[in-house]
Amino acid sequence: MPEALRKTPATGLGELLAALHDTPAMRAKQAIQRPAQGFSGSPPQGDARYALPGDDTAAIRCGEHYQLLAIEGMLPAFVESSPWFAGWSAVMANVSDIAAMGGRPTAVVNAYWHHDQGKADELLRGIREACQAYGLLLAGGHTHQGADAHAGLAVAITGIAHRLLSTLHVAPGQVLAMAVDLDGRWHPGVPYWKAFEQRSGERLRSQLDVLPRLAEGGLLAAAKDISNAGLLGTLLMLLEPTGCGARLMLDALPSPDDGDLLRWLQAFPSYGFLLTLEESAWADVRTAFALEGLTCARIGHIDDSASLQVGLGAETMEFWNLWQRPFTGFTQSPPASEDC
Repeated sequence: MPEALRKTPATGLGELLAALHDTPAMRAKQAIQRPAQGFSGSPPQGDARYALPGDDTAAIRCGEHYQLLAIEGMLPAFVESSPWFAGWSAVMANVSDIAAMGGRPTAVVNAYWHHDQGKADELLRGIREACQAYGLLLAGGHTHQGADAHAGLAVAITGIAHRLLSTLHVAPGQVLAMAVDLDGRWHPGVPYWKAFEQRSGERLRSQLDVLPRLAEGGLLAAAKDISNAGLLGTLLMLLEPTGCGARLMLDALPSPDDGDLLRWLQAFPSYGFLLTLEESAWADVRTAFALEGLTCARIGHIDDSASLQVGLGAETMEFWNLWQRPFTGFTQSPPASEDC
């Protein structure tokens, strides 16, 4: 769950980007650089590359498909203050990670700690209800309850993909698009855009299934679910593994009607993905999301600059240069073959 909104006033593009450049969420992603050093050296070849960090899940080739594996940890303060929502969100974030790899989720396990029996029950209720909504098996996990336990939660997930979406497939010349469910509302006090309330499980599952269907049709190259680093941080994580750059046009962003661009760029949507694809696939991709009541807009393009250039009106400015400054530190080169 994201931290409270950064409320820095932002009028022009320069002020807007300055307000977003050094938020706590952006610093947290840069802190990944230290553990990333443990993965330095020559990367493995072929399918083994997809098991390395950099994508939303690890993908392990198993015969004709890939086994997907991911985990999400919730902030302790969030688990303490909103146990049901923390349980639901842990599952929801995981299923988004699986979908962003072109996969379908299968089962979750959890590990939680709590000192309050009633809040622990609410935590588990949130997990169970999310599993029911998303059609997942809750396969157990680890429990620690007692007066000495600080509130904590981590949920791991498995899934299956037949054709992967991967950050390793990002390449110059691709269209950059954003898919989002705008039929939602803000969660009070934090930049969380909720678009899952009063929705049937069938609808939630059908909306998520757009991504694996498009992947299996060869219509998408890569996807990344928009996380607590907001749109710009998520885009940097999408670009970094291949060292690509992008031109992002803020005027093209699909967004709520409140007109608060600073807030929207910090948003963690319950359904929100960045996508890359070939120009020839754009019409089919947009239609596939529209048929599920989702908005998909082209918001820029990918290039070979390693620079994230952001445009607003007549202004364009560099937000980040990955050659000069790493973001998470996870970099690879593209796979030798895009047939995945």
